[in-house]
Amino acid sequence: MRFDDSRVDTSRVSDRRGAGLGGRGRSFGPGMAVGGGGGIIGLIVLAIVLFTGGDPASVGSGSGFSFPESGETETDIDTRCNASPEAIDQYDDCFTIKVTNEIDEVWAAEFSERGSEYTRPQLVLFEQSVSTSCGQASANVGPFYCPPDQGIFIDLGFMAQLQQQLGAEGRYAKAYILAHEVGHHIQTLDGTESQVRRAQQQDPSQTNALSVKLELQADCYAGVWSTLANQAGNLAITEVELDQALSAAEAVGDDAIQSQGGGQVNPESFTHGTSEERRSWFLTGYQSGDMDSCNTFG
Repeated sequence: MRFDDSRVDTSRVSDRRGAGLGGRGRSFGPGMAVGGGGGIIGLIVLAIVLFTGGDPASVGSGSGFSFPESGETETDIDTRCNASPEAIDQYDDCFTIKVTNEIDEVWAAEFSERGSEYTRPQLVLFEQSVSTSCGQASANVGPFYCPPDQGIFIDLGFMAQLQQQLGAEGRYAKAYILAHEVGHHIQTLDGTESQVRRAQQQDPSQTNALSVKLELQADCYAGVWSTLANQAGNLAITEVELDQALSAAEAVGDDAIQSQGGGQVNPESFTHGTSEERRSWFLTGYQSGDMDSCNTFG
């Protein structure tokens, strides 16, 4: 995965690392879009390891990235991430910020072509736990998007584990997860998220089914972004990296996570979609490069 430049824009980054609240667990408010995969970080990583042929015993070991001491200011991060072109490869936070830069750039251009304006989400880096307008969340939930904050919240330990298990090719799997979260941001901007929440309140029996449609659309948008980014020259993705992203999409299907958790697979409890659905909708977006192909509600 190669970028067209090494500039890292940190203007929409909020670094809350070092300000963890003691891991007090989680208490979600309505509307929190939890991660690419249901919010159980250990199971997500383990599932991805098993899908991609890794060694489960090595989960939790080093990532190959450097992690600076907490307590940096956003200015410090900007200086470090732009000190050299190698910073993107050296530091996990710089890579994460750079990916979100590229995602934002592509969607801003796409929205402009459609006569709309794209507002960039906030990227919040945290560790242990974080307080949001959607409620308190621990790192165990994995990456998530909070609509009232228009923010993507991520503990970089999640990305570090993916990098360790998937190697260099795993960088695009990480980009897929970030693109999925930005997909939820798009749903907030175009009103889809609020429409779904109202429908869930009106008919609670459809809560999970509507949540699945929302998540699959975010997967589709991630695929659309991948193609548009390739076409615009923002980044170059190899076939191996695409396969890794598809494996990641499969690994975070509800059925895969429930199976790896040792329990029975219960379709009525699904909130993100099956492995096949997630892979299929990502490919739908990737192959079409068109947002209009992502109507999971049709």
